[in-house]
Amino acid sequence: MHETLPLPNMEPSGVPQGTVIPARPDGDHVRTASLLPPEVRIGTSSWSFPGWSGIVWASSHSRTRLAREGLAAYARHPLLRTVGLDRTYYRPLLARELAVYRDAVGPDFRFIVKAHEHLTVARFPKHVRFGSRAGTENPRFLDPAYAVEAVITPLVEGLGDRLGAIVFQFPPQSTAALGGAARIAELLECFFGALPVGPRYAAEIRNSDWLTPRYAAALRAAGAVHCVSVHPRMPSVGEQVLVAGAAMKGMFICRWNLGHGLDYEAAKLRYAPFARLVAEDRPTRESLAALCTRQARRGLPAYVIVNNKAEGSAPLSVFALAECIAALSES
Repeated sequence: MHETLPLPNMEPSGVPQGTVIPARPDGDHVRTASLLPPEVRIGTSSWSFPGWSGIVWASSHSRTRLAREGLAAYARHPLLRTVGLDRTYYRPLLARELAVYRDAVGPDFRFIVKAHEHLTVARFPKHVRFGSRAGTENPRFLDPAYAVEAVITPLVEGLGDRLGAIVFQFPPQSTAALGGAARIAELLECFFGALPVGPRYAAEIRNSDWLTPRYAAALRAAGAVHCVSVHPRMPSVGEQVLVAGAAMKGMFICRWNLGHGLDYEAAKLRYAPFARLVAEDRPTRESLAALCTRQARRGLPAYVIVNNKAEGSAPLSVFALAECIAALSES
């Protein structure tokens, strides 16, 4: 069984007002955690959701308080052994900011961190947050020097051995404008091949036409891995593994983002406050459980990060997936 931090005293006496206390996991969660292979880590995409009261948090708190103080409570749940750090997609964090997150969790916990979006868009989208740069060419696209300076060095210094992997999420963009799928594979191989050895790097793509054997070979040659993205824009989990399996040998990583049939805003409206499973996706759950189990039997790491928009409540999805993996591990 993997080591988890002990639960704090749940008695109200002596607890400062407003302190975020974890919900006590039930006996089934503790038993499931004891059966999970240590190589498998499952967690959620961020943690600051008031709707998880009674699931992750013992009581109700504001989103602001949870963003600031909730991580330590989150990390005490025996089934939540990793988390997606998503805010770094919009702004890189300094090493001292990241160290605060490191110090909030135990030695067995790992972060899956998104790289700054300036590294993954060839042209700035026409979005208000880009201001006058919207629609213009991005000079930092696939720039190894910027990646090292702004992303990798602070993450290594700030998170240390709590860093599980750095995910470079490539949003949908014109394949033709980048020279075609084969040219994109070449660019990715050059970029990942120029990054420092040590941290684990993953590419998460949202263009299905980028997913080719050449893409998989490029990542493998550069020492990076393909991050399976469960998203309506991408093929099924099984299809991604079939094409990109060569780039998933050393580490399996998946971000279970969004169920089919909805966009993010529609899913948010339907699923909020993210306190129950609204649209269970058993085929995806079973596929991920099988892949995690297979990876663990090889002694290799497997990570799954789940979004609230996948089934309605990310922690409840984690618990159900963990149960599925535990059952396979027992068989």
